[in-house]
Amino acid sequence: MTTYLLAGGGTAGHVNPLLATADRIVDRHPESSVLVLGTKEGLEARLVPLRGYELLTIARLPFPRRPNAAALRFPKAFANAVAETRAIIRDRGVDVVVGFGGYASAPAYIAAWREKVPLVVHEANAKPGIANRLGSWVTDYVGVAFASTRLRHRRLVGMPLRREVETLDRHAERAAAIRYFKLDETKPTLLVTGGSSGARSVNATVSNAIALILGAGWQVVHIAGAKSEVVDPGLAGYRLLKYCDRMELAMAVADLAVSRAGSATVSEFSAVGVPAVYVPYPVGNGEQRFNAADAVAAGGALLVSDADFTPDWVLSMLVPLLLDRALIAEMAASVTSVGMLDGADRMVDLIDVALTDTALTEPTAEK
Repeated sequence: MTTYLLAGGGTAGHVNPLLATADRIVDRHPESSVLVLGTKEGLEARLVPLRGYELLTIARLPFPRRPNAAALRFPKAFANAVAETRAIIRDRGVDVVVGFGGYASAPAYIAAWREKVPLVVHEANAKPGIANRLGSWVTDYVGVAFASTRLRHRRLVGMPLRREVETLDRHAERAAAIRYFKLDETKPTLLVTGGSSGARSVNATVSNAIALILGAGWQVVHIAGAKSEVVDPGLAGYRLLKYCDRMELAMAVADLAVSRAGSATVSEFSAVGVPAVYVPYPVGNGEQRFNAADAVAAGGALLVSDADFTPDWVLSMLVPLLLDRALIAEMAASVTSVGMLDGADRMVDLIDVALTDTALTEPTAEK
């Protein structure tokens, strides 16, 4: 029996591909044991046990970015986290460590390296994070979600996707999606989403320009987020939701999307063939702009800055696009050229290669 330790967490961008990979490992190797290393504070604390996997936790250790008291405490705290993880590897008989970035990954990478256990890294963003840049220096097995990602030893595996997205047949599910969202089957649909937390500026612009969008002959499914302050104007053809737990149906009905450019969103839209206008989140290290780059280069998406995404932009750029159905169809065909539905399989393939290569290089035990 092989024991896998999957490390990562903090945000959905780390947790969801981790869980998709865990599920595929169990599908392929039902006799295996899958453990997850995370923190008590991250999203993994809720989602991992909910999915049925055992969660082991270490301290949450953000990398210090400026000289202060936390920076002085960091080396000892990091060494303790590595020691705790090394003990887990030994005590639980871990055969391979698989990291997805986030706070728990960096200690896991060093622990695997010191314990001489095979290590596999998955980078979900086009612009790698600190932990995965570290991991790429201690292993040859690095899977990336985007072809444009620059990371040592990278191999393009795509994004491990949720099963309901991986198996989505948009054509077959369109009628069910029309009924679910109470839409008009004769009109094209614009999907607007900013992620689970919403996107205030995107929400505001779409809300202020909704008459222009509806006037172009489209209907709108607007998933505004739990904290959204958008008020439903009650216009025909406009469906405002705080949250959607059937995103696969939203993608099935979408002819075009307006969205932030989180790695999971871009990967899912590209994989199932939804062209998009991406409005990258303006805060952070700019990774969202890079996430959209491959889809934009392929002709399957447009990129507009958060500051430029205004009602005037909707009037001058989005409305003409909505009126050009042939161009949107071309974008849908183009975006699938960078989309990958089999990311979970490719990631488990890479893990299997790491295990096989390690087994072949280990010295034969004396009889």
